[in-house]
Amino acid sequence: MAANARVLIVARDDQLASELAGGLDRLGWRTVTARGLQGAIAAIDDLPVEACVVDLADVGGDIPFLAERLKAAAAPRRLPILALGAPDPMLETWGYDIVLSPPVHPAQAALRLEALLRAAVAEEEFVLRRETFADRGKVFETGENDAGPLRILTVGEPAPKFLALAHALTQGGTELVGAFTAYTAFDYLHDRSFDAVVLWAGEAHAEALSIASGMRRNTRLYHIPTVLYLREGAEVAYAEAFHRGLSDVATAETPESETARRVIALARAYRRETAIRNALDRARSSGLMDAATGLFTRDLFASHLGRLANSARARRRPMSVAVLRIAERPDTAKMRSEGWLDRAIPQIGSMIGRLVRAEDTAARLGPDLFALALPAADLASAKVAADRIAAVIACTAFEAGEARQPFTIDFEIGVAQLESGETAAKTLERAAAGAPARKAV
Repeated sequence: MAANARVLIVARDDQLASELAGGLDRLGWRTVTARGLQGAIAAIDDLPVEACVVDLADVGGDIPFLAERLKAAAAPRRLPILALGAPDPMLETWGYDIVLSPPVHPAQAALRLEALLRAAVAEEEFVLRRETFADRGKVFETGENDAGPLRILTVGEPAPKFLALAHALTQGGTELVGAFTAYTAFDYLHDRSFDAVVLWAGEAHAEALSIASGMRRNTRLYHIPTVLYLREGAEVAYAEAFHRGLSDVATAETPESETARRVIALARAYRRETAIRNALDRARSSGLMDAATGLFTRDLFASHLGRLANSARARRRPMSVAVLRIAERPDTAKMRSEGWLDRAIPQIGSMIGRLVRAEDTAARLGPDLFALALPAADLASAKVAADRIAAVIACTAFEAGEARQPFTIDFEIGVAQLESGETAAKTLERAAAGAPARKAV
């Protein structure tokens, strides 16, 4: 099990670590535990762990330098570190990415680890994409981060405890917007950008959980950290709450200042992640992309794919490639001969660009051939991503002229994962073999 470990837990005893490790293992986040700094560094050297959890109560005087030592041991792979303990402004300065106050439910930790890992991979991709663009004389930067105060939406009736938390958030320098109902909350969420959402459970938490679920069904709102704030004496099934998509659950018994710090930490991490993703999205306006679709051109993709493969080996991360070729059907052939397929290509390419993660690289390799480079994705994950894109586009009707039924398309899909010692070109070739070219007529 250790050989497949994804998460390193640093704790001197099992009081907190054993339950968390067992829960993470059941959720698919295989763990390995180290009792101290040297054991943790040895585990990082031996295993391609993706993230680290540190029990601050167990590391004593190592706290100020432990995170940076662990990150240095994992370099050039970015290692997100989740700390368990009381919030402290110095922890971020010392390299801890986020802090959760015990007790921590495994589903809660898994959600935060997923977000941290996603951000780490996006940051790695940003560095690589900047190098690829620099080779072609283009400056690729994040641009100015949003320097304004963190924007937080609070949802719920103005109960005294909820107002006290709102005051603590304001004292922490955030900009608050209050909504009393779910309808008003979603109006705000669709009209403005927020760094976090705080839901007051009130007398019943069903409506608050339904808001969290609704946010997770919306791709634009999916990643916004959402905190449930329980009234005094209230209880919630933590597994259900976190599986609904909540980032954290706080109780009114906890001091408002501590809860505010937790919310602000989540909001700050989300804003950092958003800045990187926005920078990656701005690549489409670089002037180097395919004019029709906004995707990477064949040559730009080939250059970047080689850099991705080298990075994957250096960082000991998986990398996969997917190829999607428009399948040849009698009606597709007719649409091609009449020029309607060519007219649909910009829409198809735009859909592919929107359906991939910001850190993925989507390219147009030929008239009806597309490719995806998926960093930190194994073969199974890449196949799921390619199948999902193909399924969404297969449900889309494209114009075929007046008085004619719109047409649809299917894809031939090939997927391959970078193997040890393999070149990026060979991986792409194996993926393309699964999406054979149409026969010449």
